[in-house]
Amino acid sequence: ALALAAQTGKDARLVELVLREAQGISRVGAKVIITRHRLGFVSANSGVDQSNVRGDDNWALLLPENPDRSARWLRERLGALCGVAPAVILSDTHGRPHRFGNVGVAIGAAGIPALLDLRGRADLFGRRLQHTEIGLADELAAAADLISGQAAEGLPVVLIRGYRLPEGAPEDGKAADLYRPPHMDLYG
Repeated sequence: ALALAAQTGKDARLVELVLREAQGISRVGAKVIITRHRLGFVSANSGVDQSNVRGDDNWALLLPENPDRSARWLRERLGALCGVAPAVILSDTHGRPHRFGNVGVAIGAAGIPALLDLRGRADLFGRRLQHTEIGLADELAAAADLISGQAAEGLPVVLIRGYRLPEGAPEDGKAADLYRPPHMDLYG
C-alpha cells in the first residue's frame, strides 16, 4: 500500500482499502489504480469512494459485500411492506475502456434478468442474432443514473415504471451474470 500510495499520490490508508477490495491489480496510473474487484468486475480504485461521504478524509465508502444478496433482501422487504416485490437493481458508476465519462452500472440485481440473451432471435430483417446479449440491468442502471445523478443530487432511489421484459425472458437473474471472467477479458 505504501509503495502504491507513493506512486499514485493517494493516501496509503485509502490504497490499503483498494487492495483489500481487489482480486488483483490491472494497471496503475496517475491517481488511479485499476483493479479486478473481489466481486469480479474491473474498476477504478476497487469502487472505494470518498464522494458523498459525510465527514473528513478519514471516511470512505466500500461496495456491499454481496450486492446481489442485498438486492434480494431489499426486494423481499419491499414486497412485505408494499404487497408487491419490485425488481431491484443496485448500481455504482464506472468508467469504460477507451471512453471518457462515467456511467451507471448494475452491481446487484433481483427480480429481473441482468443479462438478456437474444441469440437465435430474429432481427428486424429476419436474420438470426449470433452474439447479442443485452446488459439489461446495466442499461436500466444507466437510465436511472441520469435521474439519481453522480454528484450532489441526493437521490439514492429511482423508480422505473413501464419497462416490459421481452416475451420468453427469464424473470430473475443476478448482476454477477454480467461480469466477464478473466480468461474472457478482451482488454488485457
